[in-house]
Amino acid sequence: MAVHSVSEVTRYIKGLLQAEPLLQGLLVRGEISNFKCYASGHCYFTLKDSEASMKCVMFKSRAQGLRFRPENGMQVIARGNVAVYERDGVYQLYVDSMTPEGAGSLAVAFEQLKQKLAQEGLFDASLKKPLPHFPKTVGIVTSLSGAVLRDIYHVSKQRNPQVRLVLYPVLVQGAGAAEEIAEGIRFFNQKYVVDVLIVGRGGGSMEDLWAFNEEPVVRAIHASEIPVISAVGHETDFTLADFAADCRAATPSHAAELAVPDTRELQHRVEVLRVRMRNAAIQNLRRKRERLLRCRKSTLLQRPRQLLAARKQRLDMLALRMDRQKEQLLQEKGHRLAVALEQLDLLNPARVLRHGYGIIENADGLVRSVKQAPKGSRIGIVLADGRLFATVDGKDGAANAKKERTDL
Repeated sequence: MAVHSVSEVTRYIKGLLQAEPLLQGLLVRGEISNFKCYASGHCYFTLKDSEASMKCVMFKSRAQGLRFRPENGMQVIARGNVAVYERDGVYQLYVDSMTPEGAGSLAVAFEQLKQKLAQEGLFDASLKKPLPHFPKTVGIVTSLSGAVLRDIYHVSKQRNPQVRLVLYPVLVQGAGAAEEIAEGIRFFNQKYVVDVLIVGRGGGSMEDLWAFNEEPVVRAIHASEIPVISAVGHETDFTLADFAADCRAATPSHAAELAVPDTRELQHRVEVLRVRMRNAAIQNLRRKRERLLRCRKSTLLQRPRQLLAARKQRLDMLALRMDRQKEQLLQEKGHRLAVALEQLDLLNPARVLRHGYGIIENADGLVRSVKQAPKGSRIGIVLADGRLFATVDGKDGAANAKKERTDL
């Protein structure tokens, strides 16, 4: 029996698998797990069900065509060829295309991108800019052909023949459409500033409208300094451009109505306001006239002396009250002054002298102790009615002085 190398056996099995028609263009349903997308752009993952698993690879050239971002746990249907990876000796599915099961890839991609951009704040209502009330120039980013441009033109000119419309023609579907739409929005912001922008196209399938769901378009709308009206498809169609725009129109014709005010309606409003202003002026004048008549008939104006008499009487009453308050204040101040003088008199040394006491002085000042008046010194005695001068013949201490007073 011949002996074969591992490479020979592996290549033989690979040839068998590649020759099997059932394994070419095979559709496989399963749940994604261990999904990894490397910097090279190649994607590696596993498809599994409750009983088995299969390794899968999707090369960059195929992965670039995905409309959605594969995630672990997502149930998908993958189409590809089963072959053997010789280095590891394992079979795997080389995936050409893949769609989420139960929902189209576009629907999944729509929700994934919507969630991502919403988390970044691109749809925040507080960032919406108001539309100008009286635009002079309207920028339009849409296809040169088709009914959209014609509808916008006719509706705008019917509403205001003086408004100026400027078109930036772009592709609205297919390869490169998103980049052209984004560039058109940037053109009006950077090179040809207008008052308001209409960005849109006519109706179609989700695939037809997909350019308005792509990230470059949504970010260009969000970054626009000019207010943007999104007018994509019909009333039931929603795109991510609608969420990022400052205003969404149900149709392109509706967008023209939002962007361009109707001059006839404005003229009617001006006429209504003019009539209201005239009526208000007439009513105001009537009220002023009636008030003037009431004033002219008033008793006070017909007999002004009566008004002066009342004012004079009030003035007299106020003067009388002021006089009373003045007298009361003077009495209070006088009483307080008398009390203060009495207290001051109690502290006056002259009051003490009137009771027979005297103040002894020498050349140095007041004598407060017998030690300050030695024998033979000259002293002065201040009494209530004058001053005496004497010479100290002798002195005793406090005990002897008290005894002498007792003897007296």
